[in-house]
Amino acid sequence: MTHDLIVIGGSYAGMAAALQVLRARRRVLVIDASLRRNRFARHAHGFLGQDGVPPEQIVAKARAQLMAYPGLTWLEGEAVALHGARDAFEVVLGQGQRVAGRRILFATGVRDALPAIEGLEDRWGRSVFHCPYCHGYELDGGAIGVLGSSPMSVHQAELLGDWGPVTFVPNGAVPLTEEMRATLSQRGVTLDETPVLRVEGEADLRLADGRLLSFAGLFVATTVSPASPLPEQIGCEITQTAMGSILRTDGSKQTSIPGIYACGDVAHLPHSVSLAVGDGAMAGAQVHRSLVWPDM
Repeated sequence: MTHDLIVIGGSYAGMAAALQVLRARRRVLVIDASLRRNRFARHAHGFLGQDGVPPEQIVAKARAQLMAYPGLTWLEGEAVALHGARDAFEVVLGQGQRVAGRRILFATGVRDALPAIEGLEDRWGRSVFHCPYCHGYELDGGAIGVLGSSPMSVHQAELLGDWGPVTFVPNGAVPLTEEMRATLSQRGVTLDETPVLRVEGEADLRLADGRLLSFAGLFVATTVSPASPLPEQIGCEITQTAMGSILRTDGSKQTSIPGIYACGDVAHLPHSVSLAVGDGAMAGAQVHRSLVWPDM
């Protein structure tokens, strides 16, 4: 069978895109490796209608709704190779299975690179976060620590003041200009330039001088990159941003390769579940339009 669309990545954006094409009575294959970016978080926030719901429940409900459409095929596994061209793509799965499709949609998400600080990765998504709109409110106005990782960290420290008292710890990763220092001071941000040894407890920083700074939560501006190597391997152009690398797409969500589209975190900034769903819905509609009007 040749599918009208093969979606690589079955999380929020991928399912939102698949839904649009399924509702156009087309054949859709979703390949999912079950590696949602927010799989470490206890609850999803800021997503209208699903605020405070565990992510796995949102995903399970969405998938059950997709499965009601007879045009859907769902495969658990990893796409490891992609060949062909528009209207004649072939995807190879890790177990050797080969599937054919007219259009490809990358909804694979991104990989977050965290600073190499002991204990940080273990708390990622639980007491260490990147998005204040997703997690700031639940800290209940408590003390917030911002760990330096890139120039974006200064912006993060300035922004987070609306959620609680902020201490910015650049940890040698962010050279601070006098202008930056003045802006942080104006926002009421406390600056502590002592190096960090490790993260302890829920969200506490042990500093090189022995002090322990206790926080309700820690924020860090991660550097992102596409979670799958396939887009770059087939030649999709990459865009470098202040937050890392994402796939370049045009207004129709098509990448630089005809017939290959991308949506969600891997192709859109900023990142949240709500924005991923919206981007996926747009991508699905654009894929369907390309099947109806091949010249677009």
